[in-house]
Amino acid sequence: MSEMHIAVVGGGAAGFFGAIQAARQFPQLRITILEALPQPLTKVRISGGGRCNVTHHCFDPLLLSQHYPRGGQVLRGLLTRFQPRDVLDWFAQEGVTLKTEPDGRIFPCSDDSSTITTALVRAAQRAHITIQNQHKIHTIRRQGDGFHLEWAGGGLVCDRVLLATGSSPSGYAIATQLGHRLIPPVPALFTLHIPDPALWALAGVSLPQVRLKWLGEGLPRLAQKHREQQGALLITHWGLSGPVVLRLSSWLARFLHACQYQGQLQVHWLPAWGRQKLYEQCQLLRTQVAAKTLGNYRPVRELPQRLWHYLLACAHIPQERRWGELSGRELEQLLLQMTAKVYPVTGKGIFKEEFVTCGGVPWGEVDSRTLHSRVCPGLYLAGEVLDMDGLTGGFNLQAAWTTGWIAGQALGARNEDD
Repeated sequence: MSEMHIAVVGGGAAGFFGAIQAARQFPQLRITILEALPQPLTKVRISGGGRCNVTHHCFDPLLLSQHYPRGGQVLRGLLTRFQPRDVLDWFAQEGVTLKTEPDGRIFPCSDDSSTITTALVRAAQRAHITIQNQHKIHTIRRQGDGFHLEWAGGGLVCDRVLLATGSSPSGYAIATQLGHRLIPPVPALFTLHIPDPALWALAGVSLPQVRLKWLGEGLPRLAQKHREQQGALLITHWGLSGPVVLRLSSWLARFLHACQYQGQLQVHWLPAWGRQKLYEQCQLLRTQVAAKTLGNYRPVRELPQRLWHYLLACAHIPQERRWGELSGRELEQLLLQMTAKVYPVTGKGIFKEEFVTCGGVPWGEVDSRTLHSRVCPGLYLAGEVLDMDGLTGGFNLQAAWTTGWIAGQALGARNEDD
C-alpha cells in the first residue's frame, strides 16, 4: 500500500502522537493532521497551569489504570504496551528532560509547556507530516474504500482516518456520522461553587491535606466507593478547588451532573489530627494558655490563621474570647467546624480548568488491540473522543499518549486486523 493517505482529525496530544508513530512505523504513508484551531496542541499548552503535566510517576499498569474513573479496565491492557516509562524514554530521545515532583506529577525541567509542544511539532515535521491548522472538519463520509472529508472552503480524500478530536462536540458529531453510538459527554474535572461570601474572602488560602465527603443518598456504587477524598485544597473566589476537589468531581461526575451539581459537602480541615486528638489539644490549651485569646492563638500550626478566624466566626465565638473562658458547648461547636463542617454546593466552576469530560465512543465499538473501529472500516479512534477520563495529575495526557501510540502502530498496516 504505497502512498496510502492518512488523515488525522484533531491536532492534540493523541493526534500528534498517533501521526508520529504511524509515520515512523510506516514511512511510506502520507499523513495530514487537520486541526480546527489556529494552532495545534492547545490543551497540551495549558496543561498543568502552562507547565504541562506530561504524565505520572507510576510504572505499574494495574495501579495506573485505577486512576481512570471511566475506561480504566481497557487502559490496563493498553498501558502494558505503552506506559509512563515509555513516555519518558520517548521525550528523552527528542532531547526533552523531564522531572518528577514529590506528588508524582512529571513536568519538563523547563516548567514550560512549549518545550513539549515544540518537541512534538518538530518530530512531526521531521516525519514529513503535513499540519493544517484552522481546518475544522464538519463532514466525513465514506467514499469507496476511503473517506471524503469536508471543511469550510475545501475537502480531502484519504484512505484511513484517525479521529482524535478530544472532547470537541464536532468530533462526537463525526463519530456518530460514521455510525458510532455516543455515551453522553459530561464534565469530569471541575471545581465546586459554595454560596458562602465569608469563605470566598479566604481566596488563595490552601491546605496540603483536607478530607471531603459528599453527603446524601442515591449515589451509584462507583460514586459510593469514592464519595470521600483526601488531598490538597484551595479556597477560591467562588468556593473550593485543588486536587482533592477535582478528584471528587471526577469520580462523581455523572452523579453530580444528574443532580445538577446540587448537594452537601462535608469538610474535615485537619484529617491528620482527627477529632479526638484535636479535642485533647484544645483541652490542653484551655489550661496551658488560658490567658491567651483564641484569635491570637490557633490550636494547631497546620491551620492557616485566616481560616481559623473564619471557623471561629462560623462557631459564633469572638476572637477576643480567652482559651480559659471557652465553654464545653463552644468547644464542641468549634470541633464541629474544624472536623465536620457541612457546606451547600450549588453548582460547578465555569473556569478554564474544566476541560476534561467523561463520555464518548463506547469501548465496545473499537478493537482495543488496534483502536480500529468495529463499526466503520478504516476509522481509528484515540484520546478523549473515547469514553475514558483520568484524575488530575498527568493521567489524561498519559491516556492520550498511549491510545495515540497504539493507533499509530496499526494505522498503516495492510490488514486492518493486524
